[in-house]
Amino acid sequence: MEFSFLVLLLFLSGISSSESKLNVNYYQKSCPNFERIMQDAITSKQINSPTTAAGTLRLFFHDCMVDGCDASVLISSNAFNTAERDADINLSLPGDAFDLIVRAKTSLELTCPGIVSCADILALATRDLVTMVGGPYYDVQLGRKDGLVSQASRVEGNLPRANMTMDQMIAIFAAKGFSIQEMVALSGGHTIGFSHCKEFSNRIFNYSSTSDIDPAFHPKFAQALRNVCANYQRDTAMSAFNDVMTPNKFDNMYYQNLPRGLGLLSSDNVLVTDPRTKPFVELYATNQKAFFNDFAHAMEKLSVRGIKTGRKGEVRRRCDAFNHIKT
Repeated sequence: MEFSFLVLLLFLSGISSSESKLNVNYYQKSCPNFERIMQDAITSKQINSPTTAAGTLRLFFHDCMVDGCDASVLISSNAFNTAERDADINLSLPGDAFDLIVRAKTSLELTCPGIVSCADILALATRDLVTMVGGPYYDVQLGRKDGLVSQASRVEGNLPRANMTMDQMIAIFAAKGFSIQEMVALSGGHTIGFSHCKEFSNRIFNYSSTSDIDPAFHPKFAQALRNVCANYQRDTAMSAFNDVMTPNKFDNMYYQNLPRGLGLLSSDNVLVTDPRTKPFVELYATNQKAFFNDFAHAMEKLSVRGIKTGRKGEVRRRCDAFNHIKT
């Protein structure tokens, strides 16, 4: 009996051991100017490139959903390894987000060399940018180490795609420990940012044998998208805002848009048609405080997913390369 109890205690302590090494004041002594340096880099970048907030939130999500929040998505490919960022679904991750992390890391290395991990830079930058554009504040635990593995082959099946069914999306989030409500709350990140035309072209061109356009779209919105995306196959950079009403403000307008036929992606629209997710869409559409609260909690949970501490990681000197080249 005592042995069983001891085993249980060891098991429970093992679950939280990595998280317990993190705290919000992790760099207070080793890099006291950490938050000020971060704030300077973030503010400058967001002012000059207003889409940086949405891009960084997406970059962080793509990092954490694949092997945890370990900055593995920042690694560049080399002759020996095709890294995460070159997986098909990551090719459209915005350059401004990568650039912000490089700028922040460069500034921190000048002041506190070898101290602050790229994983922590990405986690804090995401929170500060969400807050800067009107979203909720949430605590960011610090002390993550940077991962030692980044492989494109590990990405597929870990990130939701625009054309997935609800069952497929729920399964992906459930595998990471997220409830349906947390999935809907995290989807609210689409209140900022944009998507490339190829992500929703199937909804506005040759949708079916009876309709060129997905009838779930508001007709005028669909026509406007057709105009914007007319040459998307030649000009692959063509894109549209995820939230057409308040594209640069983090608010609950994304949820208000869905029943109006203003949801851009198939994966957005299905949230308001599936009975498992519709109640949460309706809640967040009418109650921004509830959305902010649930989004903040889900982001706190996401930000400590699969973190590396101790010898399971390193503090990279450059965010795009391991300290020792992997062969």
